[in-house]
Amino acid sequence: MQFYARAKHFYQEVPATEEGMMGDYIELSNIDIESSREFLRKFVGGVGKAGTNRALDCGSGIGRISKHVLLPIFKSVELVDMMENFLAEVPNYLQGEEDRVEMYYCKSLQEFTPAPQRYDVIWIQWVSGCLTDKDLLKFLIRCQKGLKDNGVIILKDNVAREGCILDCLDSSVIRDLNILRSLIEMSGLIILQEERQEGFPEQCVPVWMLAMQKRPAHS
Repeated sequence: MQFYARAKHFYQEVPATEEGMMGDYIELSNIDIESSREFLRKFVGGVGKAGTNRALDCGSGIGRISKHVLLPIFKSVELVDMMENFLAEVPNYLQGEEDRVEMYYCKSLQEFTPAPQRYDVIWIQWVSGCLTDKDLLKFLIRCQKGLKDNGVIILKDNVAREGCILDCLDSSVIRDLNILRSLIEMSGLIILQEERQEGFPEQCVPVWMLAMQKRPAHS
């Protein structure tokens, strides 16, 4: 599909660095990381919350989220990204923590199926817009099956103020919250919490974090 081919072509030109992962907004990385850590802490560790054994980093790039958000909490991580050169850089980038990576998957998310009941948390950041509505819906359904009991999916992404915006540069879409909520509801997930990223410049597209869980069997 041309939508996906264009995206792969775009990322072939992106350097396997933190700057590349942040799209030249490297100055926002620390703010992003701190907010993500605080948001994640609400849903892991403790009675009725997600465990801290294993997390999956989707659209991981070189492992920025794994290094700064997931590995400080989870015993191990697994990373999935369509770009082989990004994954090849992960061991260097993790600086001594690379032995806590259990598995690398070089796959696009529309082609990736998480192993059943394997993950406490599945983290999907700045990559949901790389999937069409149909493929994002299917991926969320597959992710549910990959969650352990009390497991949580966290989606963090740019969110349009209204409607859906196509970014022709990297072949991605920016959806508004209503579209995202609709896809999440159709997938059978329930939203535990939504939170807007604070501290980003006003000219930036709004970024939101959504925590989701499988709908209880009795509901």
